[in-house]
Amino acid sequence: MRPWLCAVVLLVAAPAMAGQVQPLTTGDVATLLKPPSQGVKVIEFWALDCAYCEANMKAVAALETARVILVATDNIAHAAALNKRLADMGVSHLPARAYAGASRQRLDYLIDPNWGGITPRTLVIHADGTRRSAVGALTPQRLQTLVATSER
Repeated sequence: MRPWLCAVVLLVAAPAMAGQVQPLTTGDVATLLKPPSQGVKVIEFWALDCAYCEANMKAVAALETARVILVATDNIAHAAALNKRLADMGVSHLPARAYAGASRQRLDYLIDPNWGGITPRTLVIHADGTRRSAVGALTPQRLQTLVATSER
C-alpha cells in the first residue's frame, strides 16, 4: 500500500512543481552552458538582494527569439523566496535554477573562471558556440547587441 501512496503523491505534486526553481549543481554546469542546436540561449544570473536583477529578468523574458534560463546565485534552500520573487515578477513560466551542492564560489568559477559572481549577469550563448556576456543593468540596445547573431 505504501508504494501506491507514494505514486499518488508524486502524480499530484508533479504539476505543482512545474515552474518551480530547480537545483543547479556542479554536474549540471556543462549542460547549462552547452550551446543550443540553433538560435540563442540566454542565461540570466540573479540574486534576491540584487537591485537591477528584476529589470534584467523582465527584459530577457520578453525576448521571443531566445531560450531563456534564469539562474539564482542564492542557495536552493531559499526556494520558497525565489519562487515567490519569480511569480511576483511574472517570470515564473521560465526555466529557473538555483545554486545547490557546492559553494557559490565554486559554481561561479565553473560557469566562468573570470566572473566574480556579480549580479545581474547576462550570458548569451549562440548556436555556433560564441558567448557574449554583460554585468549590470541591461539597456535595450545592450541586450540586442548581446543577442545579435554574428554575420559569417
